Amino acid sequence: MRKMRVNVGATLVLLSLLVVAYLHAPVGGQTAVTSIAAVPSEKAGQDVFGAYNVAQWPKPLTSIKGHENWTWGAGQYVFAESPNRVFVLQRGELPVVNRPKQPVRLPQIGPSIEFPMFRLPMRDATTASPPGALFGPDGKTPGDDLDAGMPGVDYRWEHIVTVFDAQGNLIEDWTQWDKMFRRPHAVYISPYDPEKNVWIVDDYRHAIFRFSHDGKKLLQTIGEPNVPGTDDKHFYRPTFMAWLPDGTFFVADGYQNTRVVKFDKSGKYLMTWGQRGEAGKETRPAYFNNVHGIAVDPQTRRVFVNDRGNGRVQVFDENGKFLDEWSFGPRPVSDIHMFIITSDRFLWAADRGTSKLVKYSLDGKFLYSWGVWGDFPGAFWGVHGMSVDQEGNVYTAAVDSGGAQKFTPRAGANPAFLLGKQVNPGWK
Repeated sequence: MRKMRVNVGATLVLLSLLVVAYLHAPVGGQTAVTSIAAVPSEKAGQDVFGAYNVAQWPKPLTSIKGHENWTWGAGQYVFAESPNRVFVLQRGELPVVNRPKQPVRLPQIGPSIEFPMFRLPMRDATTASPPGALFGPDGKTPGDDLDAGMPGVDYRWEHIVTVFDAQGNLIEDWTQWDKMFRRPHAVYISPYDPEKNVWIVDDYRHAIFRFSHDGKKLLQTIGEPNVPGTDDKHFYRPTFMAWLPDGTFFVADGYQNTRVVKFDKSGKYLMTWGQRGEAGKETRPAYFNNVHGIAVDPQTRRVFVNDRGNGRVQVFDENGKFLDEWSFGPRPVSDIHMFIITSDRFLWAADRGTSKLVKYSLDGKFLYSWGVWGDFPGAFWGVHGMSVDQEGNVYTAAVDSGGAQKFTPRAGANPAFLLGKQVNPGWK
């Protein structure tokens, strides 16, 4: 099992090398901006880090007493409440592993190919981090984490929910809830909630948990933990959430179910829409394959759904009426993980296929992209979450490289290449 995973990972590495050198191309005749200069004084290469500097953030896990030999696990999501309170959701910790002194040949991939290659790490964090199987051999009971190795040796199930200040210091560690989670997927604060309750989606537990702002109290559970289903009281691997100004929210439900579920502000079920389509080929409205991302335009109340398995966005009104769609392009060259709609009303998507953050208009026109593939500071490898604070700093969490990063706007940067701030009218 472990050997097969390494082989598959190496194959993905080779495929990614073929596409990373290319910019995210416009789709379907869409036109890009005429200039790609994020900073006018620069002549070339500006799309690597775009309009941003890379911050040394957060401080390494090795700086914490008792964790000298450990690093961050798969980074699932990041949410900036403010520059001084940034949530990072991850799947535990991984041991620091040094590169081998001699490269390892992979003849099963190519006669002369060696691993590690270039600046790639020895492992990808999402493969090395728990959990293991969703279900045990009986197909009913929750699975175990044996695929991830031995606890305390190959991983630690700690630092699942962490909070950092602007300097990257760990200021909160919600260790009291570590054992509650199996595969935490996203963390949020509704922009319209003055109490700033914290929501965490766990797709392996098929549930969404709402906590008090300080994390001391579990206030609500939506879905029956560990019990998948398709009715109004269950999820089957939910992924992301999005809110309307009146507190109504939508859940992308998601990996196994292929639907959007709508709730009122109290968490009462209202409705659902979506059917399973033909993966990779589906063109029918409201048919999905892997609903992996959702966002809402608060002005028009339109709901944008990432139909990841079919490489497209589908747009609906708040009651599930189909309005529009556009294509991101064929997978695996393009593989949009998630997206957000910023306060200036653009859609920014995280593309795992090209390792870039991609800007679109809300009618689907490709405008700009930036980013580069790798595991070095500022590079992207499997961005699974992004957020923007009130000062315009951008945060990303990556499942493949692990952990989270912070990007600060560069002096003199063209505003057209900066991510707009988050929608947060209800609180500052």
